[in-house]
Amino acid sequence: MATPAFADDIRIEAGTPDDIDAVMSVMDAAFGKVFGEAWTRSQLRGILPMTGVSMMLAWDRENDAVVGFSLVRVVADEAELLLIAVLPSHHRRGIGRRLLDHFMRQANDEGVTRVHLEVRDGNPAVAMYRAAGFSAVGRRRSYYQSPEGKRFDAITLAREI
Repeated sequence: MATPAFADDIRIEAGTPDDIDAVMSVMDAAFGKVFGEAWTRSQLRGILPMTGVSMMLAWDRENDAVVGFSLVRVVADEAELLLIAVLPSHHRRGIGRRLLDHFMRQANDEGVTRVHLEVRDGNPAVAMYRAAGFSAVGRRRSYYQSPEGKRFDAITLAREI
């Protein structure tokens, strides 16, 4: 659950392809280029029109600015959290958890029975996922690659709803 002190400062609402510039700003700041986790603008544009894909935005009410987002895909009775990111200046305020909780509620409302995601081994967000009931179910060796060619494992996490 989100930190109560910040719950009223953030609103979560559906995003559209028109929000890609704001999403890319968050993604570039949150992921950087060190680990090779960020998606490109064309990848986002390509997936958004697909059936079962949705994007949620976390808006800072005070500044009327996007400070976080999530991208999800629902297929049959499973849902995947494809991306989630929050501006570093807004970390530790419960925004990522609010986006994750929204994903879980949305999945439940759509009849999903299992949710999963992949995260870079060593990413601090792993603690948030574990606190939300996710468990490691797999590992993809050398899944992420930095621009310099360094590789990082991905951990697959899942949980039943």
